[in-house]
Amino acid sequence: MMKKYILTLFMCIITQFLWAQFRISTGNPINVACNPNEKNVVWQALELFKRDYRNVFSDSVRISESQGNIIVATMGKNNPLMTSLQVDLSSLEGKKQGFMIKVLPDSKLLVVGSDRHGTAYGIMELSRMIGVSPWEWWADVTPRKRDFFELPENFEMVQSPSVEYRGIFINDEDWGLMQWSSLNYEPWYKSGRIGPRTNERIFELMLRLRANYYWPAMHECTEPFFLTEGNREMAEKYGIYIGGSHCEPMASSTAVEWYRRGKGEYDYVNNPNEVYKFWEERVKEISKQDILYTIGMRGVHDGQMNGAKTVEEQRKVLERVLVDQRTLLQKYVNPDITKVPQVFIPYKEVLDIYNSGLQVPEDVTLMWCDDNYGYIRHFPTVEERARKGGNGVYYHVSYWGRPHDYLWLGTFSPYLLFQQMKLAYDRGIQKMWILNVGDIKPAEYQIELFLDMAWDIEKVAKGGVGAHLESFLKREFGESIGKTLCPVMNEHYRLAYIRKPEFMGNTRVEEYRNSEYFQTVKDLPWSSAYLKQRVEDYNKLSDKVQIINSQIPDNRKDAFFQLVKYPVQSAAEMNKKMIFAQFARHGEMGWDKSDAAYDSIVSLTQIYNVGIQNNGKWNYMMDFKPRNLSVFEKVKRVSLSKSMKEERSDIVCMWNASECNSGSFIPCEGLGYEGKAVNIPKGKGINFNFLKINSDSIGIELYFLPSHPVEGEHLRFTVTLDGKETSPIHYETKGRSEEWKENVLRNQAYRRVVLPISSELENHCLEIKALDEGIILDQLILKRIFL
Repeated sequence: MMKKYILTLFMCIITQFLWAQFRISTGNPINVACNPNEKNVVWQALELFKRDYRNVFSDSVRISESQGNIIVATMGKNNPLMTSLQVDLSSLEGKKQGFMIKVLPDSKLLVVGSDRHGTAYGIMELSRMIGVSPWEWWADVTPRKRDFFELPENFEMVQSPSVEYRGIFINDEDWGLMQWSSLNYEPWYKSGRIGPRTNERIFELMLRLRANYYWPAMHECTEPFFLTEGNREMAEKYGIYIGGSHCEPMASSTAVEWYRRGKGEYDYVNNPNEVYKFWEERVKEISKQDILYTIGMRGVHDGQMNGAKTVEEQRKVLERVLVDQRTLLQKYVNPDITKVPQVFIPYKEVLDIYNSGLQVPEDVTLMWCDDNYGYIRHFPTVEERARKGGNGVYYHVSYWGRPHDYLWLGTFSPYLLFQQMKLAYDRGIQKMWILNVGDIKPAEYQIELFLDMAWDIEKVAKGGVGAHLESFLKREFGESIGKTLCPVMNEHYRLAYIRKPEFMGNTRVEEYRNSEYFQTVKDLPWSSAYLKQRVEDYNKLSDKVQIINSQIPDNRKDAFFQLVKYPVQSAAEMNKKMIFAQFARHGEMGWDKSDAAYDSIVSLTQIYNVGIQNNGKWNYMMDFKPRNLSVFEKVKRVSLSKSMKEERSDIVCMWNASECNSGSFIPCEGLGYEGKAVNIPKGKGINFNFLKINSDSIGIELYFLPSHPVEGEHLRFTVTLDGKETSPIHYETKGRSEEWKENVLRNQAYRRVVLPISSELENHCLEIKALDEGIILDQLILKRIFL
């Protein structure tokens, strides 16, 4: 019997080894063959892989010029490692930044890139395959030990990016990343610097997430990137293209550098020579580095240009600026200007200048922008999609500005991010994607989703955001816990979609008229019943997180706190703080519960900064009151005599859009107050049926995604009740109007129609028909009206 068991076991082991042609195991060093002439970014990727291998398998990686279990190479005639291999690389030909991972007949593993970036990303893919999270350092996702890793015979993987330049923008760093860097991780003599040691960690993360494009922090509180010794060199090591935001042309951080290097006013009308010299000095300095030049001009920081007042005047100045800037690039970077990557960003008022007829050279990428709240303002026309320079997008998951900041908790809806970026890609925005990530933390998941879409948009689209989120959580916390967490995080994002934690004070920022009124915490526009339900929903989430927390192993406690516990429980406490204060103002509750919620936020934030097992690694990173806005303070005790808003009694029917009875629509995963919004294609409609009602008129309230036109200038629909159709109804907004502000704060656009209704009909049919592309209906309410 024992002999039979041993023989069976032996055959199983032999069969496994025959099937698993490439295998590495714990306690065994591994040899990697790599040509010493490979570029810096390849060697940096190998250094990261060495660290990962040691953490997973408790042994080392040895590098050789010619011999190895793993062969790392970049395509090219002069690579001796490739000449002896008989491998078909046709699937990589003509692809930028692509890679292949392939098990060879001799059981070795080949990692080959179409260029330096592709090779580096292939190496980082190996780290993912052995179980290392891209967030192993940035979110303390400690790699798990494993006994072995194997790949089958004939295994082959080929990947290449959907978007050529994929990046992040560090912004509004005043209370997080800059403080953490200069006071903790990379101490300086004072607060105010993000140095090369910090940037190296950022570039490591970007390499793991397959990003290659970086806009450095640029607020006045921070030393400029190029004025900080060692930053440039670190970007070169990691193969990072350095760019700049819409107000940082020619790689110059104008907000600080103009007052250091410039003379006079930053004004191309009245001081063009000094401004030109300012740009020229920087271009000469960095002409040999990988730079993606932002061209154009705004004010010193986030404001309109000086010296030109009307749109026509600004257009003429910009035309001159573009010519002069491109002359500089031809002189110092490349005489063939079409070989120099450049981007023009029509942000805020610059979009109006562009629409007035500004001619941007054909080889320059046009980078379109969202409205700072996740809704893209412009999608390329047919002519713009045909441009040689292509199209890009600048998108926000963190923002400082009117009507209100959201810099704290990273609750931006991943479903909105997906819907807008997939639409952008489908509409030809495929050259450059850049994401405003604030301080990186706590927007970890949104960053990964954005960059995963930029890398392989079809893969993300095939599974959807729900599957992507679950995969993320399973990777970080294990199969069982990840599956349990997914609905928790979905509900967390849904509740914040209705109103972000930062918006719970019903306050506004940068409203210069009646500023005291807008800074004063006020009642939320909800009934007492909904307020109670919202508290209950958040309590359930918080309790579930607390239960799951007890199941997290010690080496992932910090990761769980940063990625789940802090954002979910802090959002819950902020909601409780403001809702309990509203009840207290009306005398329906004492103030102690609101104050206790505030104290909980303080306590949670202290734990974040002190850490659980990371010895204060993130001290100074988390601030629960960025800009010291009134919404973050303990709520002032005031009394109101008026009653709280009660539940409406005139509602006949209420539907989420996907609950329609018939029609043509495309479901929008996770979008809307209940996650049931739908896209109604142009020329199509959806129908809602309801029974006889005792009324002579009906009020129809329609709630849409507060997006912007996809084609043309309008978002129009009609309502048809029992065969009678209304005239077209518009809901697009212009600029930063009052309606737009209300829309983005509540994440819905609103229209109301009153129509006569026959009391004789037993059954009624209501149709909502889209007259333009981009009509996304969220909810619909019918109200009884007597005239």
